Amino acid sequence: MEVVVDQAKEQQGKGRTGTLENPETYTNVPGHIIPIIEREFDDFENEAETFLDGQIPEDEFIGFRLKQGVYGQRQPDVQMVRVKLPFGGVTPEQMEAFANVVEKWAPLNKGHITTRQNIQIHHVPLRDMESLLREIAESGLSSREGCGNTVRNVTGDPWAGVHPDEVFDPTPYAGAYARYFVRHPTTQLMPRKIKTAFTGSDEDRAITGIHDVAFISRERDGVKGFEVRVGGGTSIMARVAPTLYDFVEADNGDYLKVSEAVLRIFDRQEWLRANRARARIKVLIDKIGIDAFRQQVDEELEGDWVAERDFDAELVERLRFDDDEQANAPARPAAAASPNGDRSEFDRFVEGNVQAQRQEGFSAVEVKIYRGDLTPEQFRGLAQLMRDHTGGYARSTVQQNLVLRWVRDESLYDVWQRLTELGLGEAGAREITDVVSCPGTDSCKMGITASMGLNQAIKEKLEEMDIRDGLTRKIHVKMSGCPNGCSQHHIANIGFYGASLKVGARQVPAYIPHIGGNYEGGEVIFGTRLKSRLPAKRVPAAVERWVRMYEAERSGESEEFNAYAERIGAARFEEEVKDLTLPAEFSLETMQQFIDWNRSSPYKVERGEGECAI
Repeated sequence: MEVVVDQAKEQQGKGRTGTLENPETYTNVPGHIIPIIEREFDDFENEAETFLDGQIPEDEFIGFRLKQGVYGQRQPDVQMVRVKLPFGGVTPEQMEAFANVVEKWAPLNKGHITTRQNIQIHHVPLRDMESLLREIAESGLSSREGCGNTVRNVTGDPWAGVHPDEVFDPTPYAGAYARYFVRHPTTQLMPRKIKTAFTGSDEDRAITGIHDVAFISRERDGVKGFEVRVGGGTSIMARVAPTLYDFVEADNGDYLKVSEAVLRIFDRQEWLRANRARARIKVLIDKIGIDAFRQQVDEELEGDWVAERDFDAELVERLRFDDDEQANAPARPAAAASPNGDRSEFDRFVEGNVQAQRQEGFSAVEVKIYRGDLTPEQFRGLAQLMRDHTGGYARSTVQQNLVLRWVRDESLYDVWQRLTELGLGEAGAREITDVVSCPGTDSCKMGITASMGLNQAIKEKLEEMDIRDGLTRKIHVKMSGCPNGCSQHHIANIGFYGASLKVGARQVPAYIPHIGGNYEGGEVIFGTRLKSRLPAKRVPAAVERWVRMYEAERSGESEEFNAYAERIGAARFEEEVKDLTLPAEFSLETMQQFIDWNRSSPYKVERGEGECAI
């Protein structure tokens, strides 16, 4: 493919804040990261009505609504809205706002936490969307650029600021980055989207290796900065992001300047636009190499555009998000509840869901949320729990959970009881029964299989197995409804993506497994794809076989799953489930294999064109 670069492309900055050109204003109110501009809601209402009246073509309207975070579904006449939560932060008022709009406009009565720390609301009629956007905006929530070829939600370590191992808290700088690039002229129509992550330690709980642009806290001679990584991603060409620079200063604005240089270069790559499936920055870096790309960035930083911006400490100070959670932390309770009698369930919850903060006397509690779904009652219950027992807000996680921070150690039993009343007190966050999946064919145009239904089936199987072994509990299971990987199945110990099988004239929903992925401890490893294609209804049985095989065959009592998988090889896993891969002939006895999970009609591949496929 010919590499065509538009060197003459005009790439403007945002302009001075508070002007007609850039009317954004910034506050340090918790949860109010992305500035709200009321006229955008008027524009959305006008554009939506114009489209519904047939006055503008659909392709033109799609580009407009995607920038507002509104995404088409496989079902006609309804939309999904993707609400951005920068670094996962959410306030009690925002949780209540989600409850209210879900009750009014979401027929499935739930909001969904994604692996990008967003919250999505599905099946909203287009004519109602403008009202929904206005209502959530009252609490500081924004869906601006939640979709489209833009800088997507900026993710971060949910334990940033409280974990004992971090170099420094990157939250203020993540906030500044999100504010700098939202509505930025250069990032409105890039070849494809940009996913960004910030983490404060080498444990890398933000999984920077699978991001387009990522930042890891570093410090040199008392100066705060970041290691900058560029060019990671999953999907059809999985790559771990290499390091662009070992150290880029933070407080003087250099990290924003380098980021804009990277995005300017990416925006000019016209050759990438020809094939949207490969129009990611990882493809550019894979083609020319990180050293050549670094040279391009160095040259870009010498351009005249730099002098037209105000990259300095004042810029960072104006944009950064600062909130003293500790000042809002709850006082020591006068009295606190404690287990009376059998405390085994509570102790198991503390073991699996509670992390001591570096601040003495406080802990962070991870709420295990089944499939990432919350009802209005749960949103409201969590909101009140946050008011009563945290430092002001919670953070969503890339495992589709929620972390409550600044919980007094004395209050842990009270918090667990309250969570249990909400149906959210289950132990084992980020353990084997904390299964992660994308929405799949429940709503996604690109879905091939019902991954949410498989999530339920696998979780039920694992609970039936009553797993008590500590090493087995550390296994992570994820599944996506197509190869793109919204569930991050590539980096699971056991991962699956949706496919299909043909049996005569009929089709069977199926999954292709990956074994041995990793995202913990600062190391990203993509799992090995097996030469197996499992009918969807047999996947839980395959998981059970592999788990029991590992427990029976591992070397000693300390060999973890991935070490075992590497030692025995992919062929052993394939052999263990070989009989399960053989499709059954259609009959009354086998008919259920021709129907996907949580469905009632025969399976058929129905896949549309994704509007912003990964």
